[in-house]
This record gives sequence, structure tokens and C-alpha cells, in this order.
Amino acid sequence: MTRSASLPLVADHRLRAFWAGTLIAGAALLLTVGAVRAEENIISAHAITTFGDPPKYGPDFQHLDYVNPDAPKGGEISLSTVGTFDSFNPYTQKGSGAVLANIGYEDMMIGTADEIGSLYCLICSTIEYPEDKSWVIFNMRPEAKFSDGSPLTADDVLFTYELFLKDGLPSFSTVLGQFVEGVEVLDPHRVKYAFKAESPVRDRIQMAGGMLVVSKKWYTDTGAKLDESRLDPGIGSGPYKLDRYDINQRVVYKRNPDYWGNDLPINRGRNNFDTIRIEYFGDPTAAFEGFKSGAFSFRDENSSKFWATSYDFPAIQKGWVRKEEIHHGNIANGQSFVFNMRRDKFKDVRVREAIGLMFNFEWSNETLFYGLYTRINSFWENSELAATGLPSAEELAILEPFAAALPPGVLDQEPVMAPVSGDRQLDRGNLRKASALLDEAGWTVGDDGKRRNEKGEVLRVEFLENDDAFDRIINPFIENLTKLGIEAIIDHVDTSQFTDRSRKFDFDMMTDQFPTGYEPGAGLRQYFGSEGVNDVFNTSGLADPTVDALITNVLEADTKARLIPAVKALDRVLRAIRIWVPQWHKDKYTVAYYDMFERPEKMPPYGRGELDFWWYNPEKAEALKAAGAFR
Repeated sequence: MTRSASLPLVADHRLRAFWAGTLIAGAALLLTVGAVRAEENIISAHAITTFGDPPKYGPDFQHLDYVNPDAPKGGEISLSTVGTFDSFNPYTQKGSGAVLANIGYEDMMIGTADEIGSLYCLICSTIEYPEDKSWVIFNMRPEAKFSDGSPLTADDVLFTYELFLKDGLPSFSTVLGQFVEGVEVLDPHRVKYAFKAESPVRDRIQMAGGMLVVSKKWYTDTGAKLDESRLDPGIGSGPYKLDRYDINQRVVYKRNPDYWGNDLPINRGRNNFDTIRIEYFGDPTAAFEGFKSGAFSFRDENSSKFWATSYDFPAIQKGWVRKEEIHHGNIANGQSFVFNMRRDKFKDVRVREAIGLMFNFEWSNETLFYGLYTRINSFWENSELAATGLPSAEELAILEPFAAALPPGVLDQEPVMAPVSGDRQLDRGNLRKASALLDEAGWTVGDDGKRRNEKGEVLRVEFLENDDAFDRIINPFIENLTKLGIEAIIDHVDTSQFTDRSRKFDFDMMTDQFPTGYEPGAGLRQYFGSEGVNDVFNTSGLADPTVDALITNVLEADTKARLIPAVKALDRVLRAIRIWVPQWHKDKYTVAYYDMFERPEKMPPYGRGELDFWWYNPEKAEALKAAGAFR
């Protein structure tokens, strides 16, 4: 099973970034095809791409290839999540944010689901910048407005930048401070970002283009603060806005019929549902039962057990519910048991390796997951960026200057792979290896069978968990750790406690994800950089000067040929440090939905898109209602 609920929790305690898609996790060099004012050497364009290739869609495109441009508007799609919420402000660490709480906000530029590294103007119509990318001007659409009808102007862009620089989450404000020299309003619909000379050139414009825009007037009139928990989401400029909610039960967002961007080519065939409803449940089993009875209409199934054994309920048998597997080309999300290396007991890599040896993926996949998953080995699993074999000459050129500080084997061995176990839950060979590692690290077995260090402290590992469905996965892991002499338990907490403790780094191990991107950029500093060691994004507490330098090397890669070995070199080192016990992934979406939705026959490779470009079939919906498919 995957760690997500039935849809991406884009507003949860682990909100990765306020810029969307491949921006921070995949920021890139912004050489683009467009008009050049030769006398000033200024490029003007509607889109930007990573390494200078033309964007897929030219300035006169009419709609994205993977949408139905004539898709009807209407109807409702409903999904589920597990947990609670008490806030609609997704840009603070305070409170538990509601799912999709940032749905009303838009970025200056957006990506697509069929390209890597391209951004297209949304709030802007064109961008202008010099070849050295020392600045960028966004020429904004005069018709852009917020949901209350007030105009969206350059003053709002400047206000947003200043607000997030001052009060944003540390990782956000740090990135802004590293990149931006200043923001200047040129006129009501033109705004200029000037970049610091030392900032990575490749990330500059995309970082700015990926900034959302909030309403200066709303913040000024209400006195609202960015770093607060509140039930008023504010006003955005996007196609949806909050309609109603019942705390810890449901949230409903409605499409804004007066949305300013309805007729833009980038939006044609998208944002098709009149309402999006999120139903909250106390646990995954309750959510599944709710789906079976028609409490909500779309389910992203993340439980292999449910998928393999439980989809024989009446709504399936009667043909009311469709069950589909949709293949995708996404990088694995890096789901793993993550060590909190801020704790002394995990500072020795031998301890982390020993613990990792006790998780038997092969047994779990066969016994618990019905063979549906593949093991994660790389932080870029399922992509050409994953390190394989011995280091190439290009990788060695990057790594050798840090030879004295590298973990053993990085320069002359294949990259660290997740351990392979046998058919039985406890692999005796791995148990012996793990025992030897702990002995070497000074954690020896006492008369009571428990591992202690020279101070007499017991080696104890607590798994912070708020999802009972993970018990069947963690408990065998705990049994194996116990055989090793480790005192291991699951520390069950509710969602609010989980949120609070993970933010405060009050845990030994927890399940988390490391989404990295095909063109990784400044987000690497959030997840793995020393400067983010006390930020919510750096779950493991990794702070390593060599990793910092390798991240900088990735950020400075200005061609695909340089990027690939730079990422592979970083991947080798991260894997050798063993900040995680990698879990699993699958290369397809497993979804089920009541048969009243339509989608494009040919899906894009990098997005499922049920909230983006699927649409509602009212005739099918009426037939289901008449048949009694819903409560």
C-alpha cells in the first residue's frame, strides 16, 4: 500500500512547496523559444523549457493534446481522505490543513501533464528576460481577477513575495532569499523580479513563475496573517473556491462560473466539475466501506489487500463501479521508513543499515501486497536518473574531489541497493549481517537479549504512525527487529498529534516520501540540504557538506548531459548514507469510480487528472441514481 490517502493531500502537514508541479522539485534552466529583441538582447516568450528545446505547445495552441476541449461542465466528483482538519490556510505549520485548501490559488505559470520541464504563462501572457537571466518581467493579463471580482495586479505579486519572504515556512523564505534580489512593480500589469548574482541560473525564472499570487486587499482588509491557523481560506484567482464544510466530516469546493481564465487555451477542457467534495473518515477501512455504499464516487486505491481481495462488492457486480489500472511514467515517490538522524542512536550508519536489513520486502510483497509492488532502491526510481552499475567517468569527475568525505564504496562499487530477503519473514542471513553491524557499532546483546550501548541504554525504535492499516506491515518488521535485540514498538497517535510531532521532529522513524522530479532543483535543498535541517521538509535531519556541494552541482547543470551524471552522483551518496529504509512503488494507478465519469482515451504520462481533465456524464449519473447506486 502507498502512504497517501485517496487523493493527494496537497494541504497537509507535509505540504512540500507553494509552487506547483515540477517547480521546486524540478526547477530548471529557462532558455526558451520566443521572440528576441535583438537590439536589447531580450527574449520574449509565452513559455519556458529546461534546456533550450522548443516547448511542445506554440504561442497559438488552442488546447492541450490530452484534454477533451469540448468536455461538458457540470456534476460532482467526490473523494475521501482519512484524518481531521481545523484550518484552510495551507501555508502555515499551525493546525491541520484541509485537503485541497490551496485549490483557489494560481501560479504565474503552470506546467502540463505531458511534458517535463515546460512552463506556460497563466496569469501572465508573456515573459521577458535577458540571456543571463539576471531578471524577468511578467507581462500580466489585464483580465486576471480574484474570485471576489477584484483585479489581480502587480501590487498583489509584490505583496505575495514580501509576505512569504517575511512569514512563509522557513524553506520557502530561505529559497526566496537565496534567489531574489528584489521585486519591482513597473505598472499595474507588469512586475519585475531581479535575481541575485550568486543564485543558480537554471532555477531563477521558474522559481518566480511558480509563485502563487494572493490578494493584498484581502489580507489588508481582514488583518489575516500567513502564519496562522484559520477557517477562512482567503480569496484566490483560481477556478474553484470553498463552498461549505463540516469540521472533520467533509469539505465542498465549487467551480467559479465567473473564473477569469475559463477561455484560455491552457484551461480549455479542464476544471470540468461543478463541485469537488471531500469526505473525511476515521480510518481506511471506514473509507472503503463508504465507497462501497456510494458515500463518494472516486477512489485511488492504495491498499494492495483491498485491491486484490475486496473489489467484489455489489456495486462492482452490478456494473455500477469501474475498476481500472492506468499506467504512468512517474518517478517513484520515494516512500520509505525515514530515520530521524537528529537522535544520537541513529547517527551511526551501521545502526541504520542493520535496521534496514530487518525489513523483508520480498515476504511482505508476496504475503501482504499480493505481488503488486516493486522495491524502491533509488531516490529517482523508475527514471534514467537512478544510479546504476559502477560510476561513469562523468560521475567520478564529480565525486572524486570529495573522496575523503564519501561513504565507503561510492567510488568503486555499485550503488547501495535495498537488501534482498528470503521467503520466510525472518531472513537468517540478514539477521547475522545486522547483528555483526550492531556489535561493531557498540550495541551489544545483554543477558536479557536486548541491545545496549556502553552507557547501558537500550536500543529502542518507535515507529510514529497514525494509520492502523500500516500495522500489518510494521508489525512483522518489529518482530524481526526484536529478534535482533532491538526494543521496537508502534507509537499510535491521532492525526493532529502526528502532525504536531512530525513538525517538532519528535519521532524515531516515520513513513514519508521524497518526491524528487525529473529535473530536480532547489527542492533538493529542502529535503536533503543542511540549511533545511530544522525545516519540516528535511524529515531525516540530513546535514552533510558533501551532499550540499553535490546538490549545488545539480543546480548548476545547464544541459541534460550534465544533469544526468550530477543527479546520479548525488543519488549514490544519498543511498550510501542510508537515511531511509526504502519501501515500494508501482508504475500504475489503481483506481475505482462510479461509472458516471469520462476521461481521455489516451492519458498523459505524468498525471492521472481526475480533478483536472476528467468530466461528468449526466446521463450515466441519472441511471446510477435511478438504480439506487448512491445513498
